[in-house]
Amino acid sequence: MTTTEAPLRPEPYGGPEDAVHPPSRVRELLVGPADQPRWARPGLYALLALTAVLYFWGLSASGWANDFYAAAVQAGTQSWKALLFGSLDAGNAITVDKPPASLWVMGLSGRLLGFSSFSMLLPQALMGVGSVGLVYAAVRRWSGPAAGLLAGVALAMTPVAALMFKFNNPDALLVLLLVVAAYCTVRATESGSARWLALAGVAIGFGFLTKMMQAFLVLPALGLVFLVAAPIGFGRRILALLGACAAMIISGGWFVALVSLWPADSRPYIGGSTDNSLLELALGYNGLGRVLGGSGNMSGGGGGGGFGGGTGITRLFDDSMGTEISWLLPAALIGLVAGLWFTRRTPRTGRTRAALILWGGWLLVTGVVFSYMQGIIHPYYTVALAPAIAAVVGICVVELWRGRQFRLPRIALGAMSASTGIWAFVLLDRTPDWFPAMRWIVLIGSIIVAAILIVGAHQLGKFTAAVAIAGLLFGLAGTTAYAIDTATTPHTGPVPSSGPNTGNGMGAPGGMDMSAPDANAADGGMPSSENNDNSELQELLKNTDTRWAAATVTSMSASGLELSTGASIMAIGGFTGSDNSPTLEQFKTYVADGEISYFYGGGRGGGPGGDSGSGAEITAWVEANFTAKTVGGTTVYDLSQPVGN
Repeated sequence: MTTTEAPLRPEPYGGPEDAVHPPSRVRELLVGPADQPRWARPGLYALLALTAVLYFWGLSASGWANDFYAAAVQAGTQSWKALLFGSLDAGNAITVDKPPASLWVMGLSGRLLGFSSFSMLLPQALMGVGSVGLVYAAVRRWSGPAAGLLAGVALAMTPVAALMFKFNNPDALLVLLLVVAAYCTVRATESGSARWLALAGVAIGFGFLTKMMQAFLVLPALGLVFLVAAPIGFGRRILALLGACAAMIISGGWFVALVSLWPADSRPYIGGSTDNSLLELALGYNGLGRVLGGSGNMSGGGGGGGFGGGTGITRLFDDSMGTEISWLLPAALIGLVAGLWFTRRTPRTGRTRAALILWGGWLLVTGVVFSYMQGIIHPYYTVALAPAIAAVVGICVVELWRGRQFRLPRIALGAMSASTGIWAFVLLDRTPDWFPAMRWIVLIGSIIVAAILIVGAHQLGKFTAAVAIAGLLFGLAGTTAYAIDTATTPHTGPVPSSGPNTGNGMGAPGGMDMSAPDANAADGGMPSSENNDNSELQELLKNTDTRWAAATVTSMSASGLELSTGASIMAIGGFTGSDNSPTLEQFKTYVADGEISYFYGGGRGGGPGGDSGSGAEITAWVEANFTAKTVGGTTVYDLSQPVGN
């Protein structure tokens, strides 16, 4: 296995002829620098174009996708305060249960282009194309353009990536920011640059403002590769890492400080928290609660289907997560072990080993946490693994291929090919009626390629290119087919899943039973209420001019009607109804001040937090003090007309 120790990009002009006749900037833009193969830059453009076609195709077919986040995006186009805090409603009663960074991007797009499904999902698709491009750029710098292109293709064709880069959950921005951090770390490690490393810290800080502590899972890999491979003294490496930590704290902490210092009665309640604190939300429900269980999370990682299944080392391969992310995972693990073994004696600053530490560390730490975390986890979370798996596969395939004259690299390549084919067969067999012949073609083709690689990869002669292409086609066939099916299928609901027969957005094929007790714990949203199709209720809410057109319990009852009417609706208790916001006394004040026009039923509270929310108490008070009427089959209370008036 070979390593590239010299910088991959020399000075652009060096000789006297170049000084007189510098290369055309247009030509360099089209075909790339002189130190790259002529096919590299056109290959990159083709990769980005195909990724854009895949991710932009039928972008609006999913409508509002996840109503919960869509309602918050809409609120952000109506109120700057709602945009700043990530409020579920323009009246600023309560926020979503995540920090608002992804809502900032989608909300600004809606303000610029007008709020619509397309304007909301446009940034998500662009983030997908950007992530693919940055993975290519990061891998190319240390392993060459062939590895970069393979890594980019593998990321673009990961089913869960094709799902989440066309959906409005925060994961698209999180992945982009993690890849930005990895690219900046690559640049920092090349020269020991504290500035580039600080930029990586900034990206992780904004990742915290996107999905909180999940962004920190890549920190061990980023820190270790710089500490091991940066070509500067140990003391300077430590100082640079401390500076990057400071940059991360500032870029993520400013918003936490803003929320803490802003008067609580002048901002929305922080959804998902127990004390109206963003820091508590980060450390509790969205932090240690996810890893250890509790804090509003289920324990034991149960839930099946739309949740992650039981904990354990096989979780990433099971029925819930397997087809989302694991197509190339066996190959990545085999390649990572082989790569680290073959580079064990390289210099400290060796580029190939550094690349494996970076991307392999990302893969291992995140994969282990996902496998064993006890709290709420959904299969689409695994999109955070996609860049690491893609990069490791791209790097290892190319580096092992370069060493194919030796027996052990050939064996490792053959093992990667055979394991990919066998595992693809298993995954494709989970949907046996969907292109049933494909699993046999992939299995047989991959094993044949593996045998050829092991026996004679060093003696292929003019057949070298044909075998390499065949290996890539068989290896990527299963994941590509699932990704294309995913990208061309609409997805809605709180727990979207990739692949065939999962377009209902409710988890595993066949859907997740939302009547189950734990169903309310669906992360970031709930199924649409029947009130969403009530045209009479919609018309009633449109003709209001109060701060909130209505109040109801849980976002399940609020978000769909917000989207269909454009009105601000208070979701009492947040998305599960378990948040103690507003309290009964606060609600009475809002009613006395004429800030809420109506109250309607249909929501169910409690969720994983039990009956800790204020919904039941407020509902009982409204029922006792205001007269009910029926509007299109829904019970509605006019809060301006107390009983007896």
